[in-house]
Amino acid sequence: MYNYAATLVVNPPGSLALTREQLWRGLEQKAENPLDFVPGMASCEIVERYADGFLREVVLRGDRLRERITFTPMIQVHFQRVGIPGWIANIVSESEAGLLLTFAFSVSFVGIDVGSPLEQEMGERMWQNYRKAVETTLAATRRRVTEGVIA
Repeated sequence: MYNYAATLVVNPPGSLALTREQLWRGLEQKAENPLDFVPGMASCEIVERYADGFLREVVLRGDRLRERITFTPMIQVHFQRVGIPGWIANIVSESEAGLLLTFAFSVSFVGIDVGSPLEQEMGERMWQNYRKAVETTLAATRRRVTEGVIA
């Protein structure tokens, strides 16, 4: 399994400041329909709903996968892959630096040896793609606040 976590300041100087509630609403909308938030996401269908989340099927960079989304309100959106090992978490917190968004993931790459240079290379590439997804999530959330879609 390749593991990685990084934290971004949500409201750097010069950006439209998001409240915790606005950020959370953006994360909920990203989970429901990620096409506007995640580069490379081609489709998303909600397959089943639960009290604390839902099951979705997505096509990401040509790969079809299912994820069980679980919400811990105002704190975490957890994406558990179904049928293949791996998970992703978006975690909201606060510090002296203000509102923070931590992105963490643990994934395995089918057919790739754990700890190999190829696993490291693929993991780094995946992190770069997901960092872009975090940045576009914040940008899309700000745009939706500006447009009045998120209050």
